Amino acid sequence: MTADTTISLLIADDHPVVRDGLRGMFDSAPGFTVLGEAANGVEAVDRAATLDPDVILMDLRMPGGSGVDAIRELTSRGARARVLVLTTYDTDSDTLPAIEAGATGYLLKDAPRDELFTAVRAAAEGRTVLSPAVASRLVDAVRSPRQPGAEPLSAREREVLVLVARGTSNREIARELFISEATVKTHLTHLYAKLGVKDRAAAVAVAYDRGILG
Repeated sequence: MTADTTISLLIADDHPVVRDGLRGMFDSAPGFTVLGEAANGVEAVDRAATLDPDVILMDLRMPGGSGVDAIRELTSRGARARVLVLTTYDTDSDTLPAIEAGATGYLLKDAPRDELFTAVRAAAEGRTVLSPAVASRLVDAVRSPRQPGAEPLSAREREVLVLVARGTSNREIARELFISEATVKTHLTHLYAKLGVKDRAAAVAVAYDRGILG
């Protein structure tokens, strides 16, 4: 991209006030154009397919479809858009899955305006952009891999685990949570790793033993 290139964006956030603020910020700045908005991850995937933006500003925790699930789906579809996570959360259970899913960058919502503009330009060029806090966490994760069970389950992983404990099949879990069976399997893989187990029965047993369930 050249200095004269206009970068197109899609804003995905479940808070209308946040979306309005970001749209106003980018629409008033030269070199950016906002093509559309999405209120959850599912909408983000659909709108990305229709609008084909250069960069998607993606929140993570959104009712009706999480940002990580959306990033994973966009990656599996080979979407052209780069995803720049913009969220208030910087815990390991948020940052690592987002980066693993295919996010190009990860910023916190308290980032200064100019830093956000710079990050979007960098993301559009395919360069990785991480807030200092997130970069530090990733370095720590690489240097000191956590023992099984040391990392807490995400809210979505807990939802999946509760349904597993009820004897719900992957297909039924997908239908109840409005996600794909492939995504259910991904969540199971992650929670197995966190609990240090290899199957559904062991996951439920360990979860009860550690007080995660019941």
